[in-house]
Amino acid sequence: MATIHIAAGIIGYLVGSIPFGLVFARAFGLGDLRKIGSGNIGATNVLRTGNKPAAFLTLLFDIGKGGAVALLVGYFVPNVHAELAAGFWAVMGHNFPVWLNFRGGKGVATTIGVLLATSWPVGLAAIATWLVVAAITRYSSLAALVALAGAPIFSYLLAPPQHIILSAMLAVLVWARHHENIRRLLKGSETKIGKKGE
Repeated sequence: MATIHIAAGIIGYLVGSIPFGLVFARAFGLGDLRKIGSGNIGATNVLRTGNKPAAFLTLLFDIGKGGAVALLVGYFVPNVHAELAAGFWAVMGHNFPVWLNFRGGKGVATTIGVLLATSWPVGLAAIATWLVVAAITRYSSLAALVALAGAPIFSYLLAPPQHIILSAMLAVLVWARHHENIRRLLKGSETKIGKKGE
């Protein structure tokens, strides 16, 4: 069983490490995304280029890779812990891809994909929270922080016990990856959705 979990983690990491932000930025002629805006490889930074189709595709594929790997492992391996391990490591792959010297994104979209695949009510609750906070504040980072902080609570109310651990670990990871955003939010210098900047 330990071997299955390790294999699930490796598969999750490799799929999660595919940098779709870089792929679509180059496909749309936007250049190296790491040299634009915040340098992040996620959809929010792609949006800062002004290319909404590229940003949408990045968001869709980043969500999809997290969800797909969890669903596929869950389908082929009748073990919920392997499914959760694959999902967690998909986020780790996005955040720390070996192909980019372990300098990846912040994992919000991929985390949402994992939550949707492993417990869709929790995923939908997190998305709804993100949308409400983003609509009110216009801060993508703050919306992500609030949505993911709420994920363990949503898991407690809507999912099996083992899902609480997954959502809590993902929440901690997202918060850790947003340390610079948190500083800017506290200073009032964080860039709002749709504006260029860091």
